[in-house]
Amino acid sequence: MAKPKRKYVCQACGSVTNRWQGQCADCGEWNTLAEEAPQTVFSAKHDLSSGGRPIRFEPLDAPGERLVRRTSGLGEFDRALGGGLVPGSAILMGGDPGIGKSTLLLQASANVANSGASAVYVSGEEAAGQVRLRAERLGLSNAPLNLAAATSVRDILTTLGTMDPPALLVIDSIQTMHSDQIEGAPGTVSQVRGCAFELIRYAKENGVTLVLVGHVTKDGSIAGPRVLEHMVDVVMSFEGERSHQYRILRSIKNRFGPVDEIGVFAMEGAGLAEVGNPSLLFLSGREEPMAGSAVFPAMEGTRPVLVEIQALIVRLQSGATPRRAVVGWDSGRLAMLLAVLEARCGLNFSSAEVYLNVAGGYRLADPAADLAVAAALVSALGDKPLPKDAVWFGEVSLAGEIRPVAHAGIRQREAAKLGFGRGYGPASAGTSTEKGLRYDGLTLLPNLVDRVLSAS
Repeated sequence: MAKPKRKYVCQACGSVTNRWQGQCADCGEWNTLAEEAPQTVFSAKHDLSSGGRPIRFEPLDAPGERLVRRTSGLGEFDRALGGGLVPGSAILMGGDPGIGKSTLLLQASANVANSGASAVYVSGEEAAGQVRLRAERLGLSNAPLNLAAATSVRDILTTLGTMDPPALLVIDSIQTMHSDQIEGAPGTVSQVRGCAFELIRYAKENGVTLVLVGHVTKDGSIAGPRVLEHMVDVVMSFEGERSHQYRILRSIKNRFGPVDEIGVFAMEGAGLAEVGNPSLLFLSGREEPMAGSAVFPAMEGTRPVLVEIQALIVRLQSGATPRRAVVGWDSGRLAMLLAVLEARCGLNFSSAEVYLNVAGGYRLADPAADLAVAAALVSALGDKPLPKDAVWFGEVSLAGEIRPVAHAGIRQREAAKLGFGRGYGPASAGTSTEKGLRYDGLTLLPNLVDRVLSAS
């Protein structure tokens, strides 16, 4: 490394010289030269305090063109996005293979193109003929959609630069894109980050809504660098079991709307169909009341969804270790609830196998499901069917208290709209004002046990 040179600066006029002298050669002052701290080679190369162009700051209330959301033609898709497609936004959509991501985006792109706006669909995984074959099956072959099969980001951006910016740009998928300025195969961390950065910059500068399809790992998280989720504006997850008909589009991150909003679709022969009332989908098949079945009004963002929770208790005679199996709920939460029922209510589950299932393949993360799960467990243990027209919601503490939960009024309103006549939950939720719904508040978990086991 070269030795840094010394500099002497005149304190009177600011002139610089490489050696010290008594009198400044420029202004003639005496004893005004002072040595300046030497600058290292690294700091000299990485000094960003000068040489750039000035930027213009604006106040928050500066007048400007208001961004108007554009509809995708799919109401459930727009609901999950917070109201529609925002110009200049970047959306990252992940989901299991074969869940229907490409089908959903092809339908949305065709709807945007049919509405008179320009839409571009770039496939890096399929040939153009394969995408066209799917469009024919979905009845979208007449849509004026710009379709291409390419993997080079340079080629894509060069082509887009020769035409007017589209309203919607779909890249399927970001893991197949590559940049010739970055070393490494497509799908590597550097390639995914670099390609996404260039595409997002194009979308921001031209007001284009960009949708990036992302692969997922075996645990369900989006593959590639986690910084990709920070770079985009919206992160969405397309979920569902292949053995079930329904699909849920869930918003995980949204800079332009509420998170945890969902859109519900049903996979049919002609593509994904919107489900306007998902509660009817998850509650189908409940003709006769059976022991171990409870209805829970869940909240997904601002949307109430009624789901059925099923419990099965099997007594063991051989003394074998009992099994606990959970589908659609947290197994740790079930273990805690069983412990509370044994410690606070005197119920014995130690010699029985416990199976818990959320019907329809739905996955619950709402803590208000504690009371519905407890009702299903007590009903299955005592072989006492719960009222068919009842819903249950509330959080259970370790002391056996039934604590209040958010959106109690919205839950009751949805239950009353679907014909349920009774609601059970925290006593602090008050009396229901919904017509046709009688609400009973419960304070402690033993109150629930007495009510269920004493039913005829």
